Amino acid sequence: MSFSLSTVFRPLTRAVTYTRWLHQLIASVAGTLAGFVHGGTFRSTGMEVWLWIALLPVPVLLAAALIPAVRRVEGLQAQLLLTPGPHGPEERAGTGISTSPSLSWRDRGRTAGWLLLRLAVGVPVSALTVQLPVLSFAFLQAAAGHRTHFRGLPAIDAPHGWYALLVPLPLVVLLAVAVWAGSLMAAAAGRLLGPSAAERLAVLEARTERILEHNRLAQELHDSIGHALTVTVLQAGAARAAGSPEFTDRALAAVEETGRQALTDLERALRLLREDVPHPAARPVLADAERLLESARAAGSTVRAELSGPLAALPGPVSREGYRMVQEALTNVLRHAGPVPVSVRIAADAYALELEVRNPMPASPAPAAVGRGLRGLRERAVLLGGKAVAGPDEDGEWRVHARLPLARLR
Repeated sequence: MSFSLSTVFRPLTRAVTYTRWLHQLIASVAGTLAGFVHGGTFRSTGMEVWLWIALLPVPVLLAAALIPAVRRVEGLQAQLLLTPGPHGPEERAGTGISTSPSLSWRDRGRTAGWLLLRLAVGVPVSALTVQLPVLSFAFLQAAAGHRTHFRGLPAIDAPHGWYALLVPLPLVVLLAVAVWAGSLMAAAAGRLLGPSAAERLAVLEARTERILEHNRLAQELHDSIGHALTVTVLQAGAARAAGSPEFTDRALAAVEETGRQALTDLERALRLLREDVPHPAARPVLADAERLLESARAAGSTVRAELSGPLAALPGPVSREGYRMVQEALTNVLRHAGPVPVSVRIAADAYALELEVRNPMPASPAPAAVGRGLRGLRERAVLLGGKAVAGPDEDGEWRVHARLPLARLR
């Protein structure tokens, strides 16, 4: 029995019950204002007043539904008053109620249906909110032996003490109607004010973009941190083997510079993931490629570089991704072949950007072609409409080659 009583009385202890009640009362405001404008509305008696309040604002509401911003206002109001709990951005997104303006005639039609439903439910609830407490007071007066006759209610000409038993009944009915009507409007809001197909598609596209951005950041971190760790390991090993203070100093300087750049990339990626800055730190581009070449030289490789064309004028996406592709290719050289001679060619013209990295094949080659790094390199090229290949060539060297078109990006 205690469970049943708690189930019955639980809605009365929830704040959302009363915010939903307020939402229903607000619906009759338009009718009340229209009644003041329409002469003679409040000279009517009984339920005629409430009938006028329910009918007079219908044309105005239908016209208001054509305004795109009305749907946004109604959505915000429904989120705040009809849904329980906190109302932060994440919680509001989970209510199933949209706060976007009307984007189509279907949205306007759903908004019109919502406004008419609010009126159809809100006016009767408002009428009961006014009349039922008065009825309870009339029963109380009758129980005290007084004849009562309130406007809109039947007269009680034979007062008696047993009317005291009826005093709580109108209030119980009022609370039950308010709870039921609030639940009805909350459910209807999800259907009539819920996201349209276009909005759901836009949300899905935005979520997909975020996932792709996170995947791109993960690939960048793989390239940057992997390159830094590879250079650090090689420098530490070379410094230990050399036993020269001068070489050790140069190795430590290279490790410091490479580590500092990796930390910058890591901080930028984390700030993007947290979405707490509108303009994150700039990503490196091919104009900064000399830094990669110096890093490889500091790790012990002999790097022969050929850079040609307007690298500084390349489109941003191509230049940034090209930098990462060269970085990944050099990292693979250092990781799998060690400090061997490397040939790097970066050439740009009006039509395409070509990247090529060559190095001698190691005595016991590791399966680099199936690694994540080279797979990511190919994915970067495909996303830009180009192509990348990696593997041994006819001269017995390992060759990474990529061609990225430029005409479509200008």
